[in-house]
Amino acid sequence: MRKKITRRAFCSMLLALPLSARAQQAKKIPRLGLLSPFSPSDTELWHQAFRQGLRDLGWIEGKNISIEYRYADGKSDRLADLAADLVRLQVDIIVTAVTPDALAAKNATKTIPIVMAASGDPVASGLVESLAQPGGNITGLSQMNPDLAGKRLELLKEIVPKLSRVAVLWNPQDQMSALSWNELQPPARFLKIRLQSFEVRRSSDFDKAFEDTVRERVGALVIMPAPVFIVNLKRIADFAIKSRLPSIMHVAEFVDSGGLVSYGADRSDMFRRAATYVDKILKGRTPADLPVEQPMKFEFVLNLKTAKQIRVTIPQWTLMKADRVIR
Repeated sequence: MRKKITRRAFCSMLLALPLSARAQQAKKIPRLGLLSPFSPSDTELWHQAFRQGLRDLGWIEGKNISIEYRYADGKSDRLADLAADLVRLQVDIIVTAVTPDALAAKNATKTIPIVMAASGDPVASGLVESLAQPGGNITGLSQMNPDLAGKRLELLKEIVPKLSRVAVLWNPQDQMSALSWNELQPPARFLKIRLQSFEVRRSSDFDKAFEDTVRERVGALVIMPAPVFIVNLKRIADFAIKSRLPSIMHVAEFVDSGGLVSYGADRSDMFRRAATYVDKILKGRTPADLPVEQPMKFEFVLNLKTAKQIRVTIPQWTLMKADRVIR
């Protein structure tokens, strides 16, 4: 007959285990909350880079760390509820992508550490007190989007020297989009380019914005940062090609979708770097003591297939500066 083990005997057996073995059994696996204003397909490469960054530091999803994913699919009004859900789950760290989701996380918790992977201007948006001394429970990386808005306009002018009127798609309800729109004004005056404002708050606004753009007979298209544009990259690129408009945005995925040019921080690299912040916090550091990092790697990407379709010739000196060319 099989001998029945009493509760006292089981407890004695457990106590007889080495202390290290008991500690290992009781060890809690850290749980991250990954909050995104985009869709899973939009962020696939960025999140892959983040997980690779974790693996490089010894953190393997499903083994010694778990990740809860929450996506707003371009609908920023969903971010507050998604952030609150992660707080209810009592995740150890919330990792955000850009500014809207970082603000939603900040409003949801003052205690759970928040790591920004690619915020726009965290000081201007009120996320941190300063880059050197963030204060509070938030730190991470800034992609400096507003500072680069003028550079993108310069690149368009270099490609189309006679450019005088540019359509700008932006979302006035998005803080970084509004900051970038304001930042674009001085370089536009310097380059003698007239900016035509076309506001897009939600996906249903695109049809009217596109119709108005065609009617205004602009010479190029600039897209400001905002989740609503990231989840509609292909739609915007297709419109620009159909209308034969040179177009530029801050993310390389736009060029992969058919846009002409992108210039901005390498977002995959930033997500990979965000993993180092997670590692430090899990090992005892506090966000307030970790300075916000600015991008170290920028990407200038050109699509020559698109240039041919819209009948634009890319100058040789511009082509030589590109980090990547799609032919």
